[in-house]
Amino acid sequence: MRTSDRGHWDRFWTRGRKTREIYDNAGRITGEVARTMDVGGRTCLEVGAATARDTASLARAGAFAVALDYSPAALAIARAECSGTGAVLVCGDAFRLPFRDGCFDLVFHQGVLEHFREPGGLLRENVRVLADDGLVLVDVPQTVHPYTILKKLLIVLGAWFAGWETQYTRRSLEALLAANGLEPRRAYGRFMSPSLAYRILREALFRVGVRLPLHPVLIPPVHRLRARIRGAVEGSPLGPSLGYVVGVFAGKAEAPSAAHGGGEAGFKNQGAVR
Repeated sequence: MRTSDRGHWDRFWTRGRKTREIYDNAGRITGEVARTMDVGGRTCLEVGAATARDTASLARAGAFAVALDYSPAALAIARAECSGTGAVLVCGDAFRLPFRDGCFDLVFHQGVLEHFREPGGLLRENVRVLADDGLVLVDVPQTVHPYTILKKLLIVLGAWFAGWETQYTRRSLEALLAANGLEPRRAYGRFMSPSLAYRILREALFRVGVRLPLHPVLIPPVHRLRARIRGAVEGSPLGPSLGYVVGVFAGKAEAPSAAHGGGEAGFKNQGAVR
């Protein structure tokens, strides 16, 4: 049975690419968080943080931000990304978070949940460290997209960079959250930009020494028009069902309202802080 393990990620983050040559989420996470809550003075935890670019952005916005990952190679990159922001980096296991109960106002992860065949334990740990009026944000690949077909083919061929990965519809993601002590509050979807075809071409040319820009703009008026159309569809009820990714904000099932409060994060293992 194929799995996604730490070895895949250590190899990915030590393959010699500059961080800025790798696609990030284009501010998707921080933008959606800003629409949902004021992070100033709040405690925020990014699980499976990789480069921790979102953690760094939240720290700059005034959050007490913590990034956790189990890959030392990823954390080495995150250290540079978070330099001077005040963010705290932790090497740890998402299924055994080294934090006390109820200490974070926001727990979030993107591109993480889909790599676990049994993700319930990860979500239950999210709930454990979440303040009663806090929010969890889960952002994953959405099922109805050509990306899913390509990914499944590469997994069968043993060529997928992460070893194994699944995907979710909005409905299946919300059901998974509800089954693990979370109450879905708001969903969003985002389309891939630039397109999947361009990304495949860019990766193929990169392997032979040709570097294309991350975000090409060939005809500016057309580029702006496409961005407006894409934004309109993303903001419609169809967005979470058709996008490349779907994200869901959720609170504790027993909590009646969303998200403020919390306290200073308490570390069970101070030696893990890097």
